[in-house]
Amino acid sequence: MALIRPFTGLRPLPEQAAAVIAPPYDVVTAVEARARAAGRPWSFLHISRAEIDLPEGTDPHAPEVYAKAAENLERMVAEGILHRDTQPRYCAYRLTRGAQTQTGLVAVASVAAYESGRIRRHEFTRPDKEDDRVRQIEALHAQTGPVLLTYRQDAAVAELLAGVTAEAPEFGVTADDSVVHTLWVIRDPEVTAALSSAFEAMQSLYIADGHHRSAAAARVAANRKAANPAHAGEESYNYFLAVLFPHDQMCILDYNRVVRDLNGMRPETFLESLAAEFRVEQEPEPVRPSARGEFGLYLAARWYRLTLDPACIPAADPVGRLDVSLLTDRVLEPLLGIVDLRRDPRIDFVGGSRGLEGLMARVDSGEMAAAFSLYPTSMEDLMAVADSGRVMPPKSTWFEPKLADGLVSHVLD
Repeated sequence: MALIRPFTGLRPLPEQAAAVIAPPYDVVTAVEARARAAGRPWSFLHISRAEIDLPEGTDPHAPEVYAKAAENLERMVAEGILHRDTQPRYCAYRLTRGAQTQTGLVAVASVAAYESGRIRRHEFTRPDKEDDRVRQIEALHAQTGPVLLTYRQDAAVAELLAGVTAEAPEFGVTADDSVVHTLWVIRDPEVTAALSSAFEAMQSLYIADGHHRSAAAARVAANRKAANPAHAGEESYNYFLAVLFPHDQMCILDYNRVVRDLNGMRPETFLESLAAEFRVEQEPEPVRPSARGEFGLYLAARWYRLTLDPACIPAADPVGRLDVSLLTDRVLEPLLGIVDLRRDPRIDFVGGSRGLEGLMARVDSGEMAAAFSLYPTSMEDLMAVADSGRVMPPKSTWFEPKLADGLVSHVLD
């Protein structure tokens, strides 16, 4: 079974692309989705967050939400807003945010490669989130949210994509957040074959974002295989929608932490406790860490820089050396008593796109007692963890810019 392959994608007409594309379903709340989709009948949010078309307060996991999503998708196809390729195609996809540009490939990736570990993971998944994506896929008979994959930069792929993107694109649209999404449909069979061969030669791919989507696709594939006595392995359900970017073009922002209380300590006592492990320095400006082992702390309306002795960082341990692990192992667990980052209500996570101001606002409001700013996880760290067969702590990576929903969907025949 091929590692990746082209597919008959369901795409918006070029003149409708700006009206269709939307943020990923999991980065907007229902309230934000309603506001963004207001007056936009073709926004993909009517599919990815279909509860916005039902009474306020509707459970987003209720059966009628998935049914409404399917109804909305069928309507967009019937109205000609979305159309499906007649031949399997790859697409080149470019994201541009200011000076940052990343160019990748839209494809479908092998479920078998995911299950065997050739497509490598670095996160645990939650069953309830998997269940949600399984219900969405089954209701739509389509995968509409792409998995973000990465691969070690490859000269052959770069050259092929450079040739494709030298031509006029199918469309280019600027989203609400000023990110430009540009798509090229690859119709040259020789280029398609060369891309397939180049990826087939790779030892592995890595999930950057979309662990629940890929896990859900694997569950759907298993269910459909069991129900299909003529299963041959090449059916569309054996693959999942993905966008693949080279690792050296990916951007990971910091993923910061806020805590609700200091575990019974006063601020000055907490600072004294930190001094046993870190060099603690008060700073006049917000602290954005510039190196591994350095942290910012916002506490009682003041910023502090926390610096760990490099000798305390376990360089040979791909998980233990992560800043998210260092903070957990040396502060959150022993001092604050926060052991389960997935379930403890005393901790929350703030993506780097919110800025240091977002951390300060959570503390200044009185909602949280303290905030920690972290140095971003690197792509090399992500791949090292995945290669070791281990997982990162929760909320270790925040990728920007985000992929658009609605750009291309994968129909399960």
